[in-house]
Amino acid sequence: MSRNYWLDLYTGKTWEEFLASGGDVCAFRKSRKKIASRIHPGDYLVCYLTGISRLAGILEVKSESFYDETPIYEDDVFPVRFKVNTLYKLDLKTAIPILTLKDKLPMLQNLKSPNAWTGHFRGSPAKLSQKDGEVIVEAIRQAKEHPISLDFDEKKLAHRPRKTYKTKQGTEVTVPEPEEPARGVEAETPGQTKHEEIQYMLLKLGSDLGLDVCVARNDRNKAFMGKNFSEIPSMRGQVPRQFDEATNKTIEYIDVLWLQGDAIVAAFEVEHTTAIYSGLLRMSDLVSMQPNINLKLYLVAPDERRDKIFEEIRRPTFARLKPPLTKMCKFIAYSKLEREVIQLGPKVKFMKPEFIEEITESCED
Repeated sequence: MSRNYWLDLYTGKTWEEFLASGGDVCAFRKSRKKIASRIHPGDYLVCYLTGISRLAGILEVKSESFYDETPIYEDDVFPVRFKVNTLYKLDLKTAIPILTLKDKLPMLQNLKSPNAWTGHFRGSPAKLSQKDGEVIVEAIRQAKEHPISLDFDEKKLAHRPRKTYKTKQGTEVTVPEPEEPARGVEAETPGQTKHEEIQYMLLKLGSDLGLDVCVARNDRNKAFMGKNFSEIPSMRGQVPRQFDEATNKTIEYIDVLWLQGDAIVAAFEVEHTTAIYSGLLRMSDLVSMQPNINLKLYLVAPDERRDKIFEEIRRPTFARLKPPLTKMCKFIAYSKLEREVIQLGPKVKFMKPEFIEEITESCED
């Protein structure tokens, strides 16, 4: 029985994590369970590093696939696993740039465009032809015996492809994560940003109104003026998971949510940076995936950025949504929010969440 060869993709980070865990268990996403079931003991896995596009090793499969969620990787579970034995492992500098084998690999022949070769390295496991597998194994064996050191771009090694999530229709999409605050947006308190101040204010306000609150997944460990977000009363550890995978993931990264039971009363995006409007894109994705969602959306931003926010939200790409994003979202200026919170003081506990509408501005023409 002939041996089969399979592509096994790694980022720089997951390759380090694989080696640090002992290098004897290979893992894939749950969605790859069906194709992984075709891999059997004796097959070879070709280890390929994305970002720097290099071949780094050969693993021999020592077991049938099994399901295990024991942590190996920080960013994902990869529960479909195999016991493996490392036959060859190259250092990062001696790993083989894939295009140096262009004349020897059938998979890289007769390509329709110069970059078409990248289409072979977008998912794993992926079965390789017998010829491609044999050529790669021999090339790695030779590189192990006669190493050639070649520098590589550290930034490319650190590149991590965006993870995809399924919508209700079964389509796989990426979910943009929030960008870091841009330079020059720091508040007076060292180490704090105005973004965090407004986030904390909205979380505290929702809690004072008697609602549960939730902060963006990547902001759960943040604090303002020594007060941890996680210590705010009625803070939820996670959002209600009532939608498809892609929608739930999008909602997880919204800056602030007000909740009543499992119902989302209001969603706030704080747009303080001068770079890409990730909050606008997140809300746009949400409306695209759930056009019938009954949810109050608010963009909170500095007063001086009002005109820019309105200009962006009225772009054709947002206006053509059904319903248009301008109809779903309203604008709240920092000054109005701050003034309202100060004026309410302890009376806030007698207010209803709908009072927030009094300080909003419609984004429609």
